Amino acid sequence: MTTEKVPATSNNPLEQFVLLAKSAKGAAAVELIKQVLEAPGVHVFGELLDMPNIIELEPGPHASYYQLLRLFAYGTYRQYLENKAQLLDLSPMQKKKLQHLTIVTLATKTKCIPYSVLLQELDIKNVRDLEDLIIEAIYADIIHGKLDQKNSQLEVDYAIGRDIQPGDLGSIVNTLQEWCDSCEAVLSCVETQINRANTEKNRRLKHKEAIEQEIVNIKKTLKTQTQDSEEAMATDSREAVAQGGEKGKKTIKVKGLRGASKFWQKS
Repeated sequence: MTTEKVPATSNNPLEQFVLLAKSAKGAAAVELIKQVLEAPGVHVFGELLDMPNIIELEPGPHASYYQLLRLFAYGTYRQYLENKAQLLDLSPMQKKKLQHLTIVTLATKTKCIPYSVLLQELDIKNVRDLEDLIIEAIYADIIHGKLDQKNSQLEVDYAIGRDIQPGDLGSIVNTLQEWCDSCEAVLSCVETQINRANTEKNRRLKHKEAIEQEIVNIKKTLKTQTQDSEEAMATDSREAVAQGGEKGKKTIKVKGLRGASKFWQKS
């Protein structure tokens, strides 16, 4: 019994396999596993592993197919080589896919992966073949990065996600909790800085207002002093003019009296 071929073009290729797994049993489920491991664009297998018809393969004669599917979900190519005697042989396409997934796993540990590590983990003999494999992974959008040939390493900027084993959930929760704690610490620090900035702003505004008020007071004082000086000068000027007029009148009277005296002596 064989399963229906799944179209390669799909928004979520794995979903099609999951739907087929609902009715596929025994040999049909085995054929389905072969197809999903060959299918381009399918790099997560957790949903398929959880299907009852797939789980039924584990204790039976097709257990090797179930173990191979599980390896593609969680494992690496190095693990395949270490357990090759208990697993099925890989087709060239399956081998390349597992190697790509191995690069993804390595990228979760470090963003700069030395060529020496990649050569060992992927069981590749020369750098040229390694770089060709990496370039294929980049074009397939499995990873984003660049080849640093000078330092003989792969610099990874992005990698797709892989399936998560149940045993890893605790570690993920701890990591997320640490991230939340860090965010709260940063937020608290930002709020402290905001309060400090607002306090300093208010202090400066009050200082500015005090200076402006002082300037207004000084201007008023100077204006008042100027007016007083002008009034004093005007008063002094009027007094000087008045005093000058009185002296002129006295001089005229004296001269008149002297002239009169001379007139009476002649006669």
